[in-house]
Amino acid sequence: MDYTTHTQSTRREPTSSVPPSETGRANGAVSDPTVPDAPRAPGLSPKPPPSADVLVIGAGQAGLAVGYHLARLGLRFVLVDANERVGDPWRRRWDSLRLFTPARYDALPGLPFPAHPDTFPTKDAMADYLEGYASRFELPVHTGVRVQRLAHRDRGYVAETSRGTIQADQVVVAMANYQRPWAPAFAADLDRRIVQLHSAGYRSPRQLQDGPVLIVGAGNSGAELAAEIGRDHPVWMSGRHPGELPFKVTGLVGRLLLTRLVLRVLFHRVLTTDRWLGRKMRPKIVGQAGPLIRIKSKDLTRLEVRRVPRTTGVRDGRPQLEDGRVLDVANVLWCTGFHPGFSWIDLPIFDHHGEPRHASGLVPEAPGLYFVGLHFLHAMSSSMIHGVGRDAARIAERVAAAHPARSSKTGPARDVARHDAQTATRR
Repeated sequence: MDYTTHTQSTRREPTSSVPPSETGRANGAVSDPTVPDAPRAPGLSPKPPPSADVLVIGAGQAGLAVGYHLARLGLRFVLVDANERVGDPWRRRWDSLRLFTPARYDALPGLPFPAHPDTFPTKDAMADYLEGYASRFELPVHTGVRVQRLAHRDRGYVAETSRGTIQADQVVVAMANYQRPWAPAFAADLDRRIVQLHSAGYRSPRQLQDGPVLIVGAGNSGAELAAEIGRDHPVWMSGRHPGELPFKVTGLVGRLLLTRLVLRVLFHRVLTTDRWLGRKMRPKIVGQAGPLIRIKSKDLTRLEVRRVPRTTGVRDGRPQLEDGRVLDVANVLWCTGFHPGFSWIDLPIFDHHGEPRHASGLVPEAPGLYFVGLHFLHAMSSSMIHGVGRDAARIAERVAAAHPARSSKTGPARDVARHDAQTATRR
């Protein structure tokens, strides 16, 4: 499971009111092709071509998995991403972050994760793996390319980017729903002496001033950060308890049985859109934070982290709780989720929550447009590293079906085919 999947729910309200300098910019574990351009280092990837059969927007785990399968099918495609390097969204997460799933579940198609299967990789190890994956399969990734607008043109699509226009017959948006940090509007009313950070901009406790900390949001991000910050600060954690997994993911039973049962059976095969239970549970799962995975209630109790009701407003410059209490804190950390951030897609495909209407990644109202990487795109595992490959393969096959005349296997396709042959020989 990649960390972001169940840390915070996707928010459907307007964008964050926390000042940009404090929220930072991060989109979880899937690359955001729309973030502002970073300073470009020497060796920036070449300008993308003006046309392609398929344009893949986003070169995080979702986009790279799509690229792998498109290459195997011999299609002419290009991947674009606004980040300076593949894997940068992972590098921007907080310093102590480790994935919630062992390395055996953290690989993309065709390349095992280079770590002991029962260890939990760091965020930087994941970033380096993604960068190495793109290089290993010679995927045509163009970094430093920010998509500013995607629209129809003729029988295909046109992407206006920071480095030119790209015309494509088909487009795959390979991004998660977690693109822009969100905090409630009343955050702007807090006393200016209170340090405010969104979890997207948090790196370590060094960013906080002395004194109590209110963490708004009780999902996995909130719990992880409460455990880290609670060693040196009094901490209140505000919000509904999301529940927790009834076993320890790092324990022997969890590693050998329960993690596999939850990840590979429940999340991957039972909770899907083609099963009754998955369809019934999907609205609830998409709309709220998932259960605590690694940090449990007893861990927070041991650290004297105090649970309090939802934060609903501000009184006299201080945060006010749902029960009317006002907390005198020095820091507020918003673990309140993200806005989908798809405003650059200039197509009538969104519902009133700002979410794209789709059927397991296919967009009926826009033939030739696809999504991969969204929360519960097809299954509970869709936005998790171990699950995105299946969705990528399915979408790549649909893309190929719309392009019956496929190019010969050269470049990435040849390299992927050669790697597959070598793997088969070793087996």
